[in-house]
Amino acid sequence: PKYRRNNYNMNQQEVKLSSILLGWGVGLYLLSYFLQSLLSQDENSWFVSLLLNVSGYATILLPGYLCLRYVRDSGYLDRGTGRLASVMRLLYQGRQDTIEAEELISQDNKVSRTALQDAAQLALCGVGLQVSYLTWGLLQEKIMTREYVDSAGQTDKFSDAQFLVFVNRILAFAVALLAMMLRAQPRHKAPLYKYSYCSLSNIMSSWCQYEALKYVSFPTQVLAKASKIIPVMLMGKVVSRKTYEFYEYIVAVLISLGMVAFLFGKGESSRSDSVTTASGVLILIGYMAFDSFTSNWQGQLFSEYKVSKFQMMAGVNLFSCLLTSVSLLQQGVFLTSLVFMSQFPAFVSDCVILSLCSAVGQIFIYHTISTFGPVVFTIIMTIRQVFAVVLSCVFYGHAVSATSLIGIFIIFFALFLKIYCAYKIKQRRKAGAGGVKSGSSGGAGVIKA
Repeated sequence: PKYRRNNYNMNQQEVKLSSILLGWGVGLYLLSYFLQSLLSQDENSWFVSLLLNVSGYATILLPGYLCLRYVRDSGYLDRGTGRLASVMRLLYQGRQDTIEAEELISQDNKVSRTALQDAAQLALCGVGLQVSYLTWGLLQEKIMTREYVDSAGQTDKFSDAQFLVFVNRILAFAVALLAMMLRAQPRHKAPLYKYSYCSLSNIMSSWCQYEALKYVSFPTQVLAKASKIIPVMLMGKVVSRKTYEFYEYIVAVLISLGMVAFLFGKGESSRSDSVTTASGVLILIGYMAFDSFTSNWQGQLFSEYKVSKFQMMAGVNLFSCLLTSVSLLQQGVFLTSLVFMSQFPAFVSDCVILSLCSAVGQIFIYHTISTFGPVVFTIIMTIRQVFAVVLSCVFYGHAVSATSLIGIFIIFFALFLKIYCAYKIKQRRKAGAGGVKSGSSGGAGVIKA
C-alpha cells in the first residue's frame, strides 16, 4: 500500500539522517582526538591550538551542514513526520507561520520613542556595558597574567582561554533561559542553525582576544579593539548591505585616531610590555574580522526574524556551549581545569564574577545592537577601552602621559560630534516630512512652494 511505502521511505530517510549525524560525528571526534595526541608536544604554538579547536568545532558543524544539505535536497522537511522531523524543522526551517496578532508580545518590539527616551536608553546601554565589561576586563587581566597562591603557598597561572569562554557562555545561557521564563517573548521563528554562524565567530574572536596577549602588548591589543569600528562598517556593507552617513565615517576615523594617541602616549611612559610579533598581528586581524562579523550577523537576525535579545542570547550561547565543550573534552582540558579550581579557590570566585559580568554584558550587547545598531554598540565599546586602560593604569601603576590625554579629548569630541550630527539629520528629516505633508494638503500649498 501507498501508506506503507511512504512510511518505509520516511524510515529510510531517518536512518540516513541518523547515520550522517552519528557516523560523521563519531568519526570526526576520533580523528580530532587522534590529531590532538599527535600535536600535543607542540601545544604552546597558537596555530596548533587553533587547529585543535577548529577540529573540535568541526565535529559538530560538519555533520550539521551535511544534514542541512540532505533535508533540503530530499524534501524531508516537507514530508517528514514524527519527533525527528520536528527537531529537523526546528533546526533548519524554523516557524513558517505568520500570525497577525502575537500571543506573546516582546518588550523588545520597536515603538515610537521621543528623543529624550532614546537618550535615556542609550545612556542605560552605555553605563551597563561600561560597568559589566570594565569589571570583566580587570578580572580577565588578573586571571590571564597573575599567579594564584594556594593554602600551601604554591603558585600557578591559569592559561587555557577556551575553558574561560565555556564558563562564560554556560552561565550566560542559563541567565537567558531564566529571563525567557520570567518575561513574555515573541514567537520564535528563526531556524536554530542560523545562530551557529555568529556563535562560531564569537568563540573565535574571544579565543583570539585571549591568545593575542601571549604575543602582543596590552596597548596593542586594545588599539586593535578600538580600530574595529571601520571593519564593522565594512562588514555591515557586505553582510547586511547597509549604508552609512558620511559623518559616521568621520566619527569612526576620529575615534580610531584618538585611541592611537591615547595608547601610544601610554607606551611612551611604559616600555615594559611584551614585544609585538607577526603571530600577534595575525591573531589580532582574526579577532577584528570575527568580531565584526558577529555584531553584523546578529543585527541581521534581529531585523529579519524579530527575535528578542534573550532569544538571541540563548541561541548563540547554546551553540557556544556545545562547540566549546566538545573541543575541551577532546583536548582533556576539563579535568586539568577542575584540578586547578580545586587547588586555587580564589580562581573559582574570579571565574564566577567574570561569568556574571559577561552574562549581564551580553544582555546589554544584544539590546544595544537591536535598538541602535552595531556601529553605536562598537562606539560604546571603543570608549570602554579608554576606561579599561585608565583602570589598568590605576590598578597596576601605569602612568598616563599628555599624549594620552589628547587622545581622550579626540574620542569624546568624536562622540559629541556623532550625537550632534545624528540629531541635526533627524530634525532635517522631520522637517522634510512635514513639508511634504503640507505641500500635499491643498493647491495653495503647492503654488506657494
